[in-house]
Amino acid sequence: MIEKSSLTIIIPAYNEAQGIEHTLSELKSFISQYNWKIIVVNDGSTDDTGEICERMDSAVRVVSHSYNKGYGAALKTGIKASDTDYIALYDADGQHKPEDLVALNNNIGQNDMIIGERGKDSHQDWMRKPGKWILSKVANFLTGRKIPDLNSGLRVIKREAIIRLLHLFPDGFSFSTTSTIAFMNMGLSVDYYPIVVRKRVGKSTVKQLHHGSQTLLLILRLIVLFNPLKVFIPISLWIFGIGTIYEIIYGIILIPGVKVLPAAILMILSGILIFFFGLLVDQVSELRKHIYDK
Repeated sequence: MIEKSSLTIIIPAYNEAQGIEHTLSELKSFISQYNWKIIVVNDGSTDDTGEICERMDSAVRVVSHSYNKGYGAALKTGIKASDTDYIALYDADGQHKPEDLVALNNNIGQNDMIIGERGKDSHQDWMRKPGKWILSKVANFLTGRKIPDLNSGLRVIKREAIIRLLHLFPDGFSFSTTSTIAFMNMGLSVDYYPIVVRKRVGKSTVKQLHHGSQTLLLILRLIVLFNPLKVFIPISLWIFGIGTIYEIIYGIILIPGVKVLPAAILMILSGILIFFFGLLVDQVSELRKHIYDK
């Protein structure tokens, strides 16, 4: 369990006037009980979000962006503004329950991050399920671990662990996804705890097709950065294998006499070059890991 005064709750808010007051009111009793801090990052809202937050209890600190920078950028601002050993990420739209945050706080133990795993009883946006399923399968393959919930917005994190990785995370909505993958690939300890989320208040700003493709590219970018052989070795073996099979079938078996096929040789050489390029990138990745360890 985290000490009572060592947790800051970071709440990014962009045009959340419909739900932010109820969210903060729910948290107020827990703030006084646990002596936690709250930082709301008003991310350039054009509605009454900022005014509502300013009217709340003095325990709520408001940091404002002059324009909308993005979900990830708001979280970065809040994390940098915090001064406690642990930070919690908490949505402004009424999805999360303070009791679940307490449970995460009590169960983080020696982990670097504990994530709220949304169960079957949680509200689900069925339009997002296909995209989330694809991203989840890709992330499981690339990280070599089954990830129960890739982008849950409720989590408790050691500030020291995440502050050194902030430059790797996007300013957009996929901060949660990429932070999960980065922690796992850096060998940091990540655990899950079951939670139940409610239907959000207000309209989501997430655009599935646009943001989903961005997240997939970010996943690939992080894996190439932290575990590049997961990408380069399969590609090199696939190209090398096709070239070899093509040469054997069409250059040896089907054509009388051995004949070297330029296309087959090109694919074989490409596979070899990609393999050694992957080894080079892997060495650069290892150097970056040592820099992080320092």
